[in-house]
Amino acid sequence: MQVRRAAKAGFCFGVKRALNLAMITTRERDGPVYCLGPLIHNPQVMEKLAAAGVQEIAGVKEARPGGKLIIRSHGVGPGILAAARERGLKVVDATCPFVGRAQKLAHSEAAGDTLVVVVGDKNHPEVQGIVDWTGGRAVVVEGPQEAQKLPAVSRVAVLAQTTQPLANFQAVVDVLQQKAGQLKVYNTICHATGARQQAALELAREVDMMVVVGGASSANTRKLATLCRQAGVPTYQVETARELDPAWFRGVKVAGLTAGASTPDWIIEEVERRMKELGEMVAVEENIKDTNVAGEEGQMAAPGGAAGETAGEAPHAAQDTTASTAVREAVPGITAADSATGENAAEAASGEEGMKEAVEVKSLRPGQIVKGVVVQVGTDEVLVDVGAKSEGIIPLRELSCWNVSSPAEVVKVGDEIEVAVIKAEDNEGRLILSKERADAERAWVKLNEHLESGEPVEGTVREVVKGGLLVDVGLRAFLPASLVERGYVEDLSKYVGETVRAKVIELNRGRRKVILSRKAVLEEDAVRKRREMLESLQEGQVVRGVVRRLTSFGAFVDIGGVDGLLHISEMAWYRVNHPSEVVNVGDEVDVMVLRVDRENEKVSLGLKQVLPNPWDNVEEKYPVGSIVRAKVVRLAPFGAFVQLEPGVEGLVHISHLADRHVATPDEVVQEGDEVEVKVLNVDRAEKRIRLSIREVNRERESRRAKEQKHQHTDNGGSVTIGEVVGDLFEK
Repeated sequence: MQVRRAAKAGFCFGVKRALNLAMITTRERDGPVYCLGPLIHNPQVMEKLAAAGVQEIAGVKEARPGGKLIIRSHGVGPGILAAARERGLKVVDATCPFVGRAQKLAHSEAAGDTLVVVVGDKNHPEVQGIVDWTGGRAVVVEGPQEAQKLPAVSRVAVLAQTTQPLANFQAVVDVLQQKAGQLKVYNTICHATGARQQAALELAREVDMMVVVGGASSANTRKLATLCRQAGVPTYQVETARELDPAWFRGVKVAGLTAGASTPDWIIEEVERRMKELGEMVAVEENIKDTNVAGEEGQMAAPGGAAGETAGEAPHAAQDTTASTAVREAVPGITAADSATGENAAEAASGEEGMKEAVEVKSLRPGQIVKGVVVQVGTDEVLVDVGAKSEGIIPLRELSCWNVSSPAEVVKVGDEIEVAVIKAEDNEGRLILSKERADAERAWVKLNEHLESGEPVEGTVREVVKGGLLVDVGLRAFLPASLVERGYVEDLSKYVGETVRAKVIELNRGRRKVILSRKAVLEEDAVRKRREMLESLQEGQVVRGVVRRLTSFGAFVDIGGVDGLLHISEMAWYRVNHPSEVVNVGDEVDVMVLRVDRENEKVSLGLKQVLPNPWDNVEEKYPVGSIVRAKVVRLAPFGAFVQLEPGVEGLVHISHLADRHVATPDEVVQEGDEVEVKVLNVDRAEKRIRLSIREVNRERESRRAKEQKHQHTDNGGSVTIGEVVGDLFEK
């Protein structure tokens, strides 16, 4: 029987990282070391960790203050981390980077009014931790059937338990697209998990039966077994080689083997070796039964020949020696020494086969661009999991086309990035990668597309140089100072750190030359806004604008891409000598659209039309017969115009300036004088008010005469001729 191992099986990076951190912590411990729950779902590995000094606890309160607490790769919620620190425990966070990314996304989305949906097992520690990062507001669904029960929501963000099958996650997404007004999809499935599941599924379609190795409580192991069964092949899940049943291999010519992310290589190898032994033993037993040879010697001789005839193949060395082992176990009298050589040969053949499969699956070539996940950020390099046998290294100089002092300025753990392979293996056997080269390759393709289509690109301004700006568009691009704005810009430093949109106007890959123009984008935007605004403007519409410049005859106001004229006569209900009396450059004002000339792109605006008209209630404010104060604003041959309030003027006719004959108004009043006037007549429709100074003087004299008469009457005496005309004689 042939045993084939899946291309990707066993420990993932997150589990390896957790185990490495655990072993380092035990070696450097100065007190107790605890693990909150099993570090990984594998009893055999946990036994080894316990022997090394790691104590498994169910809650933080079980740990003694001062110890170290290892957070397993599944991660925990913020409440547990806070409780651990309050208890005085030093936290060693071994959370898988993929899980950490899911936690951050869930926390960020839950901060708003977005419903977070987690696709996974609600009882799994990883899912419980993600839910805790949302403050307990996330909803967990295991599949599309549960998603169907969710109510319609305006905003939803969906993410997955890292070990979820992609098909199940996509099925839930399809359901939520029908229920959510706005749906954000975050595929947080670990790509190593996806690759492992895909490899298991492909293998299951090519073999007669599958064995899945992993802890009974391991969720990803159970999912592997489920996928294999769905492929229609008999599938058995075991933790160790001792659980293998010979009956599973009867009639099997090719058996498949895969393992969950928590299964170490040594257990996988034990299971693989035992599967081969059991396969050969079953074949021997079947051949012995078929031959019906009565004697012991006949029983020992028949299986080899019968097996060869049944198989119809020339038996090779590994099969012969493994068959000898099976015969020895099935029939007493065969010693271990007789089959030792065969076992060694079988192990060698198995090793060669495993190495061949690994090389075929993991090999990378220089120049190849692949996706990976950042798993560690150091001081001068970054480790990236690209699905190879070991993590790739990005040196600091290969992170960006710009000078950076720390990798943390560019990436963080959990980021999914594209990298280019520089060396598949350097002198030290390391995989060397470059993010800068992958970014540049992608940028050249994108920039060429934008050059041909004319669509603008977005980039971040990095620095000011002589003559312009350097912009990061995946590689260095130059933005000339004359093309930054529609007008002259004196200080370019204000753009550093800003994201700008610009057109690619020149591209030369050979000379690594990229020229941008932001001015072209701004001019296109201005033309588009002007066109849209002119189409939408209606006479009588009130719009908000900004005063751009003043002239002697008015002000030009920007109302959204269109400069409209606010004539001086339309600024106020009163006379305005200069626009600066009413508005200044930069003022925001509400104006009314008076006329729109779309053909010539001219718009006339009015400000006074949106202000209260003082003539609306002039009759109530200035009733006939009332005396009010007014200011002389101008003189005419026929009288004087006085201002009652801004926008309301009345006429004092020359005949009403005084009790005597007046040749010209300036004999009585001058411009700027404040006088008291009596309202004689108000015509609101014609905006005319007749006023009189003479009537005010007459009323004043009449009042004075009455007061003098009243005073003499109060004295009790009669008025003599001397008291009345005495002053004349004194003169």
